[in-house]
Amino acid sequence: MSVSSALRVAVVGAGPAGTYASDILTKSVPDVQIDLIERLPAPYGLVRYGVAPDHPRIKQIIVALHKVLERGDIRMLANVDYGTDLTMADLREHYDAVIFATGAIRDAALPIPGIDLDGSYGAADFVSWYDGHPDVPRTWPLHAQHVAVLGAGNVALDVARVLAKHPQDLLPTEVPANVYEILSASPVTDVHVFARRGPAQVKFSPLELRELGMVPDVDVIVYPEDFDFDEGSMAAIHSSNQTKQVVKTLTDWTLKEPEELTASRRIHLHFLHQPVEVLGEDGKVVGLRTERTTLTGDGTVTGTGELHDWPVQAVYRAIGYFGSPLPDVPFDEAAGVIANREGRVVDENGTPVPGLYATGWIKRGPVGLIGHTKSDAQETIRNLVADAPTLPQAPTRDPQAVLTLLAERKVDVVPWSGWELLDEHEQRLGEPHGRARIKVVPREEMVDVSLGRARG
Repeated sequence: MSVSSALRVAVVGAGPAGTYASDILTKSVPDVQIDLIERLPAPYGLVRYGVAPDHPRIKQIIVALHKVLERGDIRMLANVDYGTDLTMADLREHYDAVIFATGAIRDAALPIPGIDLDGSYGAADFVSWYDGHPDVPRTWPLHAQHVAVLGAGNVALDVARVLAKHPQDLLPTEVPANVYEILSASPVTDVHVFARRGPAQVKFSPLELRELGMVPDVDVIVYPEDFDFDEGSMAAIHSSNQTKQVVKTLTDWTLKEPEELTASRRIHLHFLHQPVEVLGEDGKVVGLRTERTTLTGDGTVTGTGELHDWPVQAVYRAIGYFGSPLPDVPFDEAAGVIANREGRVVDENGTPVPGLYATGWIKRGPVGLIGHTKSDAQETIRNLVADAPTLPQAPTRDPQAVLTLLAERKVDVVPWSGWELLDEHEQRLGEPHGRARIKVVPREEMVDVSLGRARG
């Protein structure tokens, strides 16, 4: 293909979903021109800003993403916000196709009384804070001695672990300095994690759960009365090695003797408790009310009417992420995803919108691991490639034209070379402290470092 006729594609979102889609597309269409458009000044999405700092093993995914982006056949335009800096009309003018890979960063709603009280938080906001996300405040109100975390997935475990862990044990990680200081002043002693269903239905990964039991001076406490297994539970245990490992770890913890539990901080795991109300006084959280549930035979639960009140001063809901609508893109408000069929964006009538695609969590919802993200991208790219011969060409073919447009709008575009400058700078900041890196925030400083601008 010549430059003028080469397929031009914009991928919005430089996390794993967008990067994998870009990589697969380069291998599927010769001479394709791809612009990877990212709202933040740094790539990698939730791997950079959604993985707890004490999980460097998971952050190694960045190594694979880095290898894709450093090749140079995918052009990164970071610090460019779709809907503000570039509109749908702009993308249609400059690209033949657009893939949205914006993920899911909002907390799913939990419509129970008291959920909006002072002291009730979404886990997504807390994770963004302790990961140094440039768009969140640099402070966090950690005033509670007893905390409730609602949820039965790895994010709930991350939140509980970061809250309960002694801050000095986070120092070897890339935890931001302001986060360390605030965690150091936290009075927390007990974190209670509540799961609506039983031990065989939780979504903890075996490794994440085992690591919870290795946190220094933090005991994990489970309660035998919370253990129940119906036919659905036994089927899950027998059919899934992961479920079997999780249940074994939890069961082993029930065998601990009281004299073994000597740590100064505790994480309590409660099963078969569903939250029904956040209790408040003078507008602030003073407790959590849960209802005991019982398994119904197929792994689902029903309420028993038996209520329990827990004296906590803060509540974090970690019941899932939820996608955000994008300007001029059909959105399924109930599911929290871009309306699509196998990655092709569809309108209100279910008709594919030519040239628009989705991949990752904004396509399927916030479930699954990296392997699912790759499968998503393969499906989406397969359909885009099939559609390519019939896609109308964008009027403006010059790759420089979109950069000229952004310059006219005074947008500080951070290219891949700019990210490399920021990456090196963060690593240098971490070296004297024996850390992999210290993240640069706020956003303005990230951009200045990336563009080589001296700061006063």
